[in-house]
Amino acid sequence: MSHFLIHGGRPLTGEITASGNKNAVLPMIAATLLTDHPVILENVPRIRDVDGMLAILEHLGADIRFEGSTLRVHCANLRTHQIPRDLCTLVRTSFLCVAPLLHRLGKAQVYPPGGDVIGHRRLDAHIYGLRKMGVTVDPASFTFTAPQRLTGSDLFFDEASVTATEHLLTAAALADGQTIIRNAASEPHVQALARLLTAMGAQIEGNNTNTLTVTGVDSLHGATARVPSDHVEVGSFLALVAATGGSVTIHDTVRSHYWMINRVFERFHLKLEFTHTSITLPPGQTPMVRKDFGGAIPRLDDGPWPQFPTDLMSSMLILATQSEGTLLFFEKMFESRLYFVDPLLQMGASIIVCDPHRVVVTGKTQLRPLTVRSPDIRAGIALVSAALCADGESTVHNAEIIDRGYQQLETKLQALGARIERRA
Repeated sequence: MSHFLIHGGRPLTGEITASGNKNAVLPMIAATLLTDHPVILENVPRIRDVDGMLAILEHLGADIRFEGSTLRVHCANLRTHQIPRDLCTLVRTSFLCVAPLLHRLGKAQVYPPGGDVIGHRRLDAHIYGLRKMGVTVDPASFTFTAPQRLTGSDLFFDEASVTATEHLLTAAALADGQTIIRNAASEPHVQALARLLTAMGAQIEGNNTNTLTVTGVDSLHGATARVPSDHVEVGSFLALVAATGGSVTIHDTVRSHYWMINRVFERFHLKLEFTHTSITLPPGQTPMVRKDFGGAIPRLDDGPWPQFPTDLMSSMLILATQSEGTLLFFEKMFESRLYFVDPLLQMGASIIVCDPHRVVVTGKTQLRPLTVRSPDIRAGIALVSAALCADGESTVHNAEIIDRGYQQLETKLQALGARIERRA
């Protein structure tokens, strides 16, 4: 396993380009299983989670060709409905192969999916929707069987699950009749999947809303689609650079993906400048937590789109340690997301841990260098951020975890002037 050696303590500045959206490309790859025609995806990030999904598709029989950031997937000759345990545990989106395999082969056998250990991550919405559409589920063996064609259904999710929305979209695309998904997730990555399916011939109404109506078609064809840029990666870099007291311009962004992120940066007295395709954090700004009306301590919490993304909570916590004032972080979606704060306390951060979901951060504090280990993707980038703020040499182990979600992290940070190197 490799690690990052980081010499922190100076502002970062420069320009970088956003990578393709990790959370969009993985379900888009799964959707290529729905057709026996080639599907081409552009702007695909070269990250470990993409490698994991492609390993699964190759096992199933897909022909895969990668040229630069363009991926061609051709699933003409699927040879098995089974995905072995070691491949399922690579990525959480391995479970998104179930519905496409049911359409193509009538059966799917998988194992509980992998992914970050940030708390309990339910599959209930997936199972609920598949059963409503006629799928027989054997929970003991994780085996799914279906009639010749799934049946459209009127579905209501008890939570706006992103992966369940994506999964049931692929299930509904080739189902017999109409499927309505109510209380659906509407994140940019869900929208990207819906656009790909539409380009492949699916009939989907309500994209970018929480009610999706899908009229099943007999077959889907090939298509070419571009993976949108990753607003979570962009938000991570904006928070990281702001924490160091620097400035940055990030290219290839989508303005509509940043309404809530911008509101949160305003809470830190930080101005972001937007064009249609870029975001700039100007120099000369001092992060400072803006109190709520009446002088109350403010709260930052996460939630389903368009609320603040849970994947940015860890990075914003680092920014809070480098900002004047006090802020309560309320992580509502995952009970283990905030466990990574223990090494931050050792680094000198002023943090009160209230319970698994809430911490209070008071800044500004001078962080000390430390040797730490990345527990998950988003905690990993946050610990790298903390190391870049600390005055001295830090080591962040388990760099491969961060590679699952961030493309060429050290290269992008070096472009901003960071003193970071990867070592085996």
